Amino acid sequence: MIKRLLFSIACVLLSPLAIATDISPARLLASYWVDGSAGLDLSGLSFCAGKLLTVSDRASKQIYAIQLMDGRAELVPYLKLSGLRVPKRSQAHSLWSFIPELFRPARDLDFEGITCGENGIYLLSERYNRIAMVVGQGEARWLENLWSPEVKARGYLQAPNVSSEGLVKAGDQFWLAIEREPRGLLRLSPGGDAQVFSLPSVTGLDFRGSPEDLTGLAYFDGALFTLEGNAHAVCRRTLPSLRAEWCLDYRALEKAPERMYEVAIRGRGGGVAVNEQGIFMVFDNDNTARAQYPGDRRALLLHLAFPDSL
Repeated sequence: MIKRLLFSIACVLLSPLAIATDISPARLLASYWVDGSAGLDLSGLSFCAGKLLTVSDRASKQIYAIQLMDGRAELVPYLKLSGLRVPKRSQAHSLWSFIPELFRPARDLDFEGITCGENGIYLLSERYNRIAMVVGQGEARWLENLWSPEVKARGYLQAPNVSSEGLVKAGDQFWLAIEREPRGLLRLSPGGDAQVFSLPSVTGLDFRGSPEDLTGLAYFDGALFTLEGNAHAVCRRTLPSLRAEWCLDYRALEKAPERMYEVAIRGRGGGVAVNEQGIFMVFDNDNTARAQYPGDRRALLLHLAFPDSL
């Protein structure tokens, strides 16, 4: 009986769910203020054919590239979008659905995510919870999949501006980040099936009283990378379990006086991209100026190293 009890305890302690996640301070490789980004609120980041692409939630007809050279970063137009009209609204579930129209015109698509596949570039509209596919010289169209009514019925996407926030294509599936209240991960299969997952918790990941959120996604080396903005952390999560293997805490980097914005109540991480050179993060500053230089409203880009143990 005692042996059986000890064996059961050992199985629990050695199970994947019980393995402690390593949370280590992020090591900075480079920091950039992105020239040409003032007022654009960059949100979403992805490596596509060797280029670092991004989108703005204030520019609905443009994809941008961030060029890194000679110790500086510059935002340049990459593709101008054409043919993308305001999509038909899916079934509305509450008055919240109409609030954005009171402040922004319907043609403002509010792009918050970008990713790439063999067939083109894909953009995520938080405003309409839809994915757009971009091919050729910028020809764009909405994908047919309408997941939002089903996901709303499960208790997600309940308020404007805290809904679909990050997008990544992993093989033949899409993963979408649902920002908060509650946060979650949405997986879209090629056939259009939608599954929503809660993120396994990470002991020691501290949101310090702010809502638990999810603001960006990347896929690299068979794993999903989640940007957990209010915890100032990026985590590598295994598939399909979504358990965090390790997390990097970049709070000290974002909160350093030379990188602080005038208003910094919550984390501003808006997009993450990963390649063999490390982890790149762009910060959505909501057109807020830097604390030390009030005339500077450029976006911040950080390049982080992988954990030293890798």
